[in-house]
Amino acid sequence: MSSKAHSGHRRFSGARLVVASHNEGKVREIRDLLVPYGIETVSAAELGLAEPEETGKTFKANAELKALAAAKAADMPALADDSGLAVDILNGEPGIYSARWAQTPDGRDFHTAMTRVEKEMCATNGGPGGDRRAQFACALTLAWADGHVETFEGTVAGTLVWPGRGSRGFGYDPVFLPDGHKVTFGEMEPAAKHAISHRAHAFEQLIDACFADHHKP
Repeated sequence: MSSKAHSGHRRFSGARLVVASHNEGKVREIRDLLVPYGIETVSAAELGLAEPEETGKTFKANAELKALAAAKAADMPALADDSGLAVDILNGEPGIYSARWAQTPDGRDFHTAMTRVEKEMCATNGGPGGDRRAQFACALTLAWADGHVETFEGTVAGTLVWPGRGSRGFGYDPVFLPDGHKVTFGEMEPAAKHAISHRAHAFEQLIDACFADHHKP
């Protein structure tokens, strides 16, 4: 057991929690990460929970807002993720607005969002040969119905390719080429992405601090 588990973090002691998201790709990815620890998950969508308005100015603030809303509504612990793509040449945009950039009258369309990112990068010298550095950032919050929260953050750096490659993953994955790799998140096998992603980095900290008693079978 890691020493971090003794550093004042609240331990998760149940067997079931809410994944506070209506994004099927995100729910699937978090479920995949939790399966080895024997934790049953149910999504906010499956419980019919409303999506709270994301009024926070940081990934951390929005993750905490979503986790608390779900934990209180379901009266059980809830895990929420707030994550996005931060492009260097766009001063960190779309950042916390990553999902909103994908919003269309017919719902979310991340091809639309990726196209917008590419156009804005090209307009600010981020075209071929320009600055195409970016990072995915993630905040993961585990919240309890009594209002207690534990939040952890992770990032992964890379460059953006165009056009996008691969149909795995979700969101901006097809255009993100992580440092040290030759395939995008959209081309990677899920297990390979889980090993290096921003969400995985935050998840490792979460497991270490709050799930230390949940050993892999």
